[in-house]
Amino acid sequence: MAEKNHLSAAACLRSARLFNYLAVATTFLSAGLFTLGHFMADKKLAFLPMAMSLPPVMIWLAASIFVYAGLAHHPNLRVRYYTKWAGYRYYAIVGFMTIMANDLAHLIGWSGVWALFIAALAPWAAYDIWRAGREQWNDTEIEAPI
Repeated sequence: MAEKNHLSAAACLRSARLFNYLAVATTFLSAGLFTLGHFMADKKLAFLPMAMSLPPVMIWLAASIFVYAGLAHHPNLRVRYYTKWAGYRYYAIVGFMTIMANDLAHLIGWSGVWALFIAALAPWAAYDIWRAGREQWNDTEIEAPI
């Protein structure tokens, strides 16, 4: 016989928003570190802004795989839906920027590349966070084997 466990509606909502929150937070952190490095660097340390801004993006890119994998199998189907689209959006934007960032930097500069990254990710993620909050969430019961 299986034991029934209970997931609250608030926990499901939090899980649905988690990927978007962390993706936007690390993007803003990286852009802030880029700006800080830009103010600190001189001609001899021109690499400093990029050296400061890339680690949070790389760490979140690796950690997001685990967050995505964990939430992609969530018992609540709406959590899976929001996580799936947040992952598609984030990985598409990061993949595009990985391929095109150097070429874009020659056209609009590295500050423009970071602004484009934020402009492509943040409003869409904020809309998903808002949309998840407007939904009616229900408690979810799951059966756990003994």
